[in-house]
Amino acid sequence: MSNPFGVRPVVNASATLTALGGSLMPPPALKAMTQAAACFVDLPELHDRVGERLAALTRNEAACVTSGAAAGITLTVASCVGGPAQAFPAEAEVVMFTGQRNGYDYAARLTGARVVEIGPSVAELRAALARRPACVLWFAGAHYAAGALPIEDVLGVARELDPAVPVIVDAAAQIPPVSSLWHFTTGLGADAVIFSGGKGLRGPQASGLVLGRRWIVDRCRAHASPNQEIGRGMKVGKEELLALHAAVEWTLEQDEQALLASYEQTVTRWITGLRAVPGVLAERGYPSEAGQPHGRAIVRLLPASGWTRDELVQVLWDGDPRIAVGVSGIPDDAIALNPQTLEQGEDLIVLDALLRHLGPAG
Repeated sequence: MSNPFGVRPVVNASATLTALGGSLMPPPALKAMTQAAACFVDLPELHDRVGERLAALTRNEAACVTSGAAAGITLTVASCVGGPAQAFPAEAEVVMFTGQRNGYDYAARLTGARVVEIGPSVAELRAALARRPACVLWFAGAHYAAGALPIEDVLGVARELDPAVPVIVDAAAQIPPVSSLWHFTTGLGADAVIFSGGKGLRGPQASGLVLGRRWIVDRCRAHASPNQEIGRGMKVGKEELLALHAAVEWTLEQDEQALLASYEQTVTRWITGLRAVPGVLAERGYPSEAGQPHGRAIVRLLPASGWTRDELVQVLWDGDPRIAVGVSGIPDDAIALNPQTLEQGEDLIVLDALLRHLGPAG
């Protein structure tokens, strides 16, 4: 890329992290973004038309493009809390499992709602729902599973009440599998599900997607820009609208099984290539850091390697090219290599760099 600021590109063997730019847009999404930038439109009308098309593509009742998944949380919670921002009830509550509390709590709390924590028990969930909270906010992903009830159990208890308490699923990074687009809502019955547009969907990083019941999506739109409501600053431009639509179309056209198989082949190449390196143990980790259904290579640095994890991470980052690797959710003597965010041939660049530093001459 053109680089007038001296910021070096990164070979991303870590993940679809916001801090690294999310993911790379495919050509159809880039083309759609460029075309959208060249004309004026009635933006609310475009929102509606794109939403209708995305709902049909994803087998959902309704869809809304947001300025990222965190904005999607704010807008869906606002939709469950009630009317215009200035009329939000002060006593509104959002139920969350203690084990799923995370930095995205702020997206829900922007509405003024209070988070009510519960443990992973049906009894605690029933007691919390008896208070008639605005919604339950449940986070998908293997790293959140241990501290919460399964989504099927949450939905079952929420449906015992009349009217049922809305259940919102944050599934920001849960693509692949692409079936997540309809699994939580059409399949299981969640009221809404939220995705990042710039991770597995490979749309613009500053985009997100809310899918689900029409009443929630309609309220999301009412709370969002260009309306003067809580989401006014969470602006979605015509460029993000058309590019995300194109990215979703492109994603649905891909052979997901072949893609996942290619990821596994990359992981195997890494493990095979590092097998003979002294003091290094490379093995397959599954699932990925966000619980996606593909492996990654977990590279452990034994004392005989002469390296600490932090030293290796830094030397890879300082190298040419700059390489990012994963450190989340693994032992502190290991790095993780994720194939999802690599372009063709970059896996060999990563392997060569590791062999150069970790090999006998390193």
